[in-house]
Amino acid sequence: MQDRRAVAMPGADESLASSAIVAGGLVFVSAVAGVGPDGTLGGPDVQTQTRLAIDRLRAVLVAAGSSLAQTVSVSVFLRQASDFEAMNTAYREAFADKPPVRTTVVTDMARGTSIMMSAIAVPVGAPREVLHPAGWVKSPRPYSYIVRAGGLVFLSGLVSRRGTDDKSVPGPVSLQATTILDNAGVLLKTAGLSYEDVVTARVFITDDSYFEAMNDEYRRYFTREPPARATAVTGLVGIESAVEISLIASDTGKQVIGPAVSPSLPLSTAVRAGDILFLSGVLGNTAANASDLTAQTSEVFTRIRRTLDSVGLSFSHVVDNLVYVTDMWQQKRVDELSRQIFTTDPPARTVAGAKLVTRSGLIEMMMTAVGR
Repeated sequence: MQDRRAVAMPGADESLASSAIVAGGLVFVSAVAGVGPDGTLGGPDVQTQTRLAIDRLRAVLVAAGSSLAQTVSVSVFLRQASDFEAMNTAYREAFADKPPVRTTVVTDMARGTSIMMSAIAVPVGAPREVLHPAGWVKSPRPYSYIVRAGGLVFLSGLVSRRGTDDKSVPGPVSLQATTILDNAGVLLKTAGLSYEDVVTARVFITDDSYFEAMNDEYRRYFTREPPARATAVTGLVGIESAVEISLIASDTGKQVIGPAVSPSLPLSTAVRAGDILFLSGVLGNTAANASDLTAQTSEVFTRIRRTLDSVGLSFSHVVDNLVYVTDMWQQKRVDELSRQIFTTDPPARTVAGAKLVTRSGLIEMMMTAVGR
């Protein structure tokens, strides 16, 4: 089995998630919230919670043999879009030079939590390169557009803006999606790659009615061997933003795993890049379990197990699990089943409250595994 090390930190519930997993040359960090050393939230002020979350992130990374400076990608989950600028003020203090790429969305979270952050990093001493496209202005926000590390190229979450002057490009969903994916093409070309090198995508839309328009545009860019993908309905921080897309591409080629999910959905069941397997988001809704979260969660695990089995892997190889639930109040039901699946050294995990594009769906999981 591929070398895999779990990192546990004081105060973490090790039965549900490891604080971090080190595997495949990367460090996958569970979502951290703005809590102090005693485990209590840092008050309603988002700047305080952001600083505390970064302190926690720093401690986890150090324990994993990495650091904030070696972070390549951060996902930020805010409770309120209005907290974006205040969050940025505190975030910039920690990531002032060559910051990681970043994606920021607005979701439901545990009560009292204003911000969560999950991250991917490389160990201390591993190569990490920040790139910037020619002719683009430097982002006024504290993130880089491109970071290359660990055989992968990470892109920041993109909304509909012109790279040359950072001006918003408002308009219908189709125009916003086209603007985003055109910009992604520029970023990929800067790294010497193309759309065919993309291995995984996370798409966020602000209304489920936007899905078809987004999907129609997305399909034009990923015409063969599309990346793994998950789409969630969340808030976004731009006033006119309806779509945000983040991508990861491979520097070393890729292998599509399994049959096409659906003729109308431009996504692969899973995509392998080296020893890393990126799985698409999986729902568990059927005609018989439309209102049963426990049954849907069980079906999600069954479907993911089938994909892992097909490549000779198991849940013990999973290093990261992004979970979208439509009702955070029912998270305990998901936790109960997760403990049964991940019995030792569970993966890093992020749980966010979000709607799904399939209205009868109550849960979606997007996993990453490492192994051969």
